Amino acid sequence: MTLAIIGTGNMAKGLATIFSRAGNAVVFGSRDPSEAASVAGGFGDTVSAASIPDAVAKADIVFLAVPYDAVAAVVKAAGSLAGKIVVDLTNPMKADFSGLAIGFSTSAAEEIARLAPRAKVVKGFNTLFASVLQNGGEVAGTPATVLLAGDDADAVAEVGALVNSAGLKAIVAGPLAASRNIEAVAALNIGLGYGQGKGTNIAPTWVGV
Repeated sequence: MTLAIIGTGNMAKGLATIFSRAGNAVVFGSRDPSEAASVAGGFGDTVSAASIPDAVAKADIVFLAVPYDAVAAVVKAAGSLAGKIVVDLTNPMKADFSGLAIGFSTSAAEEIARLAPRAKVVKGFNTLFASVLQNGGEVAGTPATVLLAGDDADAVAEVGALVNSAGLKAIVAGPLAASRNIEAVAALNIGLGYGQGKGTNIAPTWVGV
């Protein structure tokens, strides 16, 4: 499977860590392919770099590992996303990280689905800090949970299988509207990690699920 990771920041690097280790081909997509190539050079032969539209064209699944404010520009740059599974990692936080800028009646994932109506948008990975992914997807020796939401059951199942094959634990939270709850969980995690000084080696999970 070929996975396009749009972005070159810490979350993008974390995803590349877990997915390349699991044997997937990964391509970093960036508006600056030379920057993407520099990041890809820190991984193995299964990781490459391309422009955003070229990365999307090659991919079975596309991951948006960019800030929420950058999503509209990235979707525009991506070209056709028709039929693509697009995994949204974003959290629409306020500038001071005091809470979510949108919620209750919509979510980042639902807004992305409006921007790319022919894509199969799945929420996921937004409740994890990049350091958890870069450490192999474990917290205190336990596989981290990835909460998923989406309206296309087959797309959610495919992302869930990918999560599990990478050594993490997928839990399906419901349709795409459940992203409103998942993004709130992420905001709580950010508040604990940064606001209360608990650090980034933490992650939310559910027991008995």
